[in-house]
Amino acid sequence: MNQFSSFPSPARRPRPRGVRRAVLFAAACALLASGCGGKSGTEAADRAPHKDGQQQQQPQQRGAAPAAGLPGMPPLLDPHDLYAADRPNKLSPVVKDFPSRVYVPNTESDTVSVIDPKTYKVIETIPVGAQPQHVVPSWDMKTLWVNNDRGHTLTAIDPATGKKGRTVDVHDPYNLYFTPDGKYAVVMASMDRELVFRDAHTMKRMKTEPVSCKGVNHADFSPDGRYFIVSCEFSGELLKVDTAKMKVIGQQKLPFEGAMPQDVKISSDGRTWYIADMMADGVWVLDGDKFTEPWLMPTGKGAHGLYVSRDSKSMYISNRGEGSVSVLDLPSRKLVKKWELPEGGSPDMGGVSADGNVLWLSGRYDSEVYAIDTRDGHQIAKIRVGAGPHGLAVYPQPGRYSLGHTGIFR
Repeated sequence: MNQFSSFPSPARRPRPRGVRRAVLFAAACALLASGCGGKSGTEAADRAPHKDGQQQQQPQQRGAAPAAGLPGMPPLLDPHDLYAADRPNKLSPVVKDFPSRVYVPNTESDTVSVIDPKTYKVIETIPVGAQPQHVVPSWDMKTLWVNNDRGHTLTAIDPATGKKGRTVDVHDPYNLYFTPDGKYAVVMASMDRELVFRDAHTMKRMKTEPVSCKGVNHADFSPDGRYFIVSCEFSGELLKVDTAKMKVIGQQKLPFEGAMPQDVKISSDGRTWYIADMMADGVWVLDGDKFTEPWLMPTGKGAHGLYVSRDSKSMYISNRGEGSVSVLDLPSRKLVKKWELPEGGSPDMGGVSADGNVLWLSGRYDSEVYAIDTRDGHQIAKIRVGAGPHGLAVYPQPGRYSLGHTGIFR
């Protein structure tokens, strides 16, 4: 979430358009299914309620192999599993000798806390620029970039040593992504209302794409890399962007009054997109290819971050407003578990350990980080860090290359 909405006032929460906020899960899904025009009969049936009140979902089918990818993009290991390269401890030769660390940007302290995941202790605090928002692995995985949003800089950290490196002037770097071919960094210039395409290594500005929505912040790429979906936090919108043309080709308003979309993540089979929404208290389910109106899956208050398990079967959804994590079964598209933090908290952004056994999340409003066991959901540790911890990066992680944010690896 952007700095201007980090500590919202307790204003009255908005109501969805055409859907009552207080309805039960099944009723909400039924209303959304009936209210979305242009859906096929099969899609409507997929969301019809069971007789027991639970949402009916058809298991996802293994789709056809995707079309030829973006030129220069490494081919998928498995066209039916985008995260096939992310198996437990399957570290690239580039990163296999890097020490395992958790890097936590503290937006209100202008520092990065470095945690040793073996001891669950902060071993170093690195001063950086003003309001560091995310720690982002570079496409080639050799550098971690700290996004100093209000400092208008990127600070490099060498993950081989954990030490701070060069600082690069980049205006309004709220978040950072990399095109699948490794050519460009995509700066989410939230306050500038721009998508800025820069050379992935030098960070030289190559093209600026102005946007009409407010608060561009999170994204993910299609299986073939030819487009990506962007969330616009402050205007409740989604963008579809042509990667090669570096141009917005689609835009839509989410069907919820006061929507504030956050993290974006595509399913492992490449067919479905999920967009967390902290005001709608759930995730939007989107067909990215068609870019038709999505439907809402309620998960919990303040839905925020999205992370895929190492076996590609589950997605962890942090519900920042209630101190919980929902677990979505990706093949069936059903919510199967909810893990409550024992003392509540504000679980925000993070990542999964290399072995897949620990989900690390920042506690946005509580100056702490949570380590959660992904096998049973219990909280392993709670670590004190600086003020306003946000987009932490667990590093190294499995994968061949990084698409950015706190670590999207393929």
